[in-house]
Amino acid sequence: MAEITVGKKAPTFTSKNANDETVKLADLVGKEGVVLYFYPRDMTPGCTTEACDFRDNFARIKKLGYNVVGISKDTPKAHTKFIEKEKLNFELISDESGEICE
Repeated sequence: MAEITVGKKAPTFTSKNANDETVKLADLVGKEGVVLYFYPRDMTPGCTTEACDFRDNFARIKKLGYNVVGISKDTPKAHTKFIEKEKLNFELISDESGEICE
């Protein structure tokens, strides 16, 4: 298992976004880096609160040169519903195998 610490580069990965498009971590990084967060499941109370906090602060984070990316084991279809319901303004990545989350 690779350990990720603040300020260190995350291991590269390729997976599907909510639109079922293949994306690479390199495609998602902002000018200064990326806020990569992992969460257990779409539509749950804690995960919704966390996602909405990122949504509400996304413009400030983006202004600093960072992008926000959420990753869970949910399907792209579940991510689409979550994005639409909560009006999320950043990418959610599907890791159905759990390999990225590990």
